[in-house]
Amino acid sequence: MEKTILITGGAGFIGSNFVRYLYHKYPEYRFIILDALTYAGNIENLPVNINNYDGERLTFWYGNVRNGELVDTVVSQSDVIIHFAAETHVTRSIYDNYIFFETDVLGTQAVANAVLKYKDRVERFIHISTSEVYGTAIAERMDEDHPLLPMSPYASAKAGADRLVYSYWATYNVPAIIIRPFNNYGPYQHLEKAIPRFITSCILNEPIRVHGDGSPSRDFIFVEDLCSAIDAILHADLQKVKGEVFNVASGVHRSILSIAQDIIKLMGKDDSIIELVGDRPGQVFRHTGDIRKIQDTLYWKPEIPWTEGLSRTIKWYKENRMWWEKQLWMRTIPIITKSGKKELH
Repeated sequence: MEKTILITGGAGFIGSNFVRYLYHKYPEYRFIILDALTYAGNIENLPVNINNYDGERLTFWYGNVRNGELVDTVVSQSDVIIHFAAETHVTRSIYDNYIFFETDVLGTQAVANAVLKYKDRVERFIHISTSEVYGTAIAERMDEDHPLLPMSPYASAKAGADRLVYSYWATYNVPAIIIRPFNNYGPYQHLEKAIPRFITSCILNEPIRVHGDGSPSRDFIFVEDLCSAIDAILHADLQKVKGEVFNVASGVHRSILSIAQDIIKLMGKDDSIIELVGDRPGQVFRHTGDIRKIQDTLYWKPEIPWTEGLSRTIKWYKENRMWWEKQLWMRTIPIITKSGKKELH
């Protein structure tokens, strides 16, 4: 069945991976991509070259989700809205947080208002939240009822957007579904994030910077697995998913130090290149996702083992230096620590 799917933030890391995933899997679907092309968005991430593309399956709109009139226009043409557009980097939100609340909260409000306006047309509205809304784990595994205890400006902005979307379902009965992905990794990820930063440092024979003693732990999932989870929610019986929140994770946490060591081993380097720096302010010390809800509801589970996903990611960065070398200057951000010391993180 033909559908028109609007993907906000579709030129970013996760958004563009999802666009490519659906574009190749569902040749009968049409896609509208809305992206402001900030530093983390890139038209080169899309499955077609929009400079000379004359097909009808994919339309690209250059614009910001805070522009209500523009958002109304693209939502009015769409059957499904998948809202990725957001500022996403924890460290950058500490350095400069204003735009995080503008994009993540007010941008989400503009999208939710448009969905409400065209509720008779929109089949479902999938909002991509984040596990960062939970803060540090207070249970062995974090399920969807874990308290929201955001510990950074980014996390608090996303928590606001998450609850805003929920309120539109509760108040207006819009067909909203919220997904809370845990840490993603894979091709096309900006060098500000840990795994591509570690990989490119190895390629360039540079030291790998690790916060604190490297013990903070995260649940990492390969981006293709997240795409398959969103696909499952996109095509599920609406009554099973409407108004629900779903974690998407691997269910396994790994320390940042062990992740650096795994990358070093796969790339034939030595642990001596690891350089410990100060702890990041607002650090979350452990995330481990509980995915029983999405498993029981939609029979979804991650398929890509850690070593395979990491190997595929390393291969992509080795083969695509022209894509990432222009980002080298953005790998580190100056942070003022609690003690008043300035550090690069």
